[in-house]
Amino acid sequence: MLRLPASVHGAGNHNFIRQLIDIEREKGVSVYIGDGANRWSAVHRIDDARLYRLALEKAPAGSRLHAVTDEGVSFRDIAGVIGRCLNLPVTAISVEEAATHFGWLGWPASLDIPALSAMTRERFEWTPVHPGPIQDMEEHYFTIE
Repeated sequence: MLRLPASVHGAGNHNFIRQLIDIEREKGVSVYIGDGANRWSAVHRIDDARLYRLALEKAPAGSRLHAVTDEGVSFRDIAGVIGRCLNLPVTAISVEEAATHFGWLGWPASLDIPALSAMTRERFEWTPVHPGPIQDMEEHYFTIE
């Protein structure tokens, strides 16, 4: 079993981060919930693909692997990058406002879901090499694809 983190990112991604960017662009403001300290774990999709390959080649039956390169990126940091790159104000909203602002993504946006991968890295000699989500967002998520 290979567990994926909240954010699987990389150029061409159309998952949570891309959806957050689209919502904030439409709303004209980049927000975080509460104090923004809730965290999302993350992995670059190419590092994730390498771990899938390693799992198929080396993992004994019943293994549990965690595809995590960033244990927890604060939602406030994610909102800050979106605000800076889109030239939008960045502000806090309440948990109650999150569903209205983000729609279905309001609940996941409020979660604190850090994760670890030390055992996976050691056991399968998996060394992620691609950028973390903040650097990846800054370099790839605000250009026309």
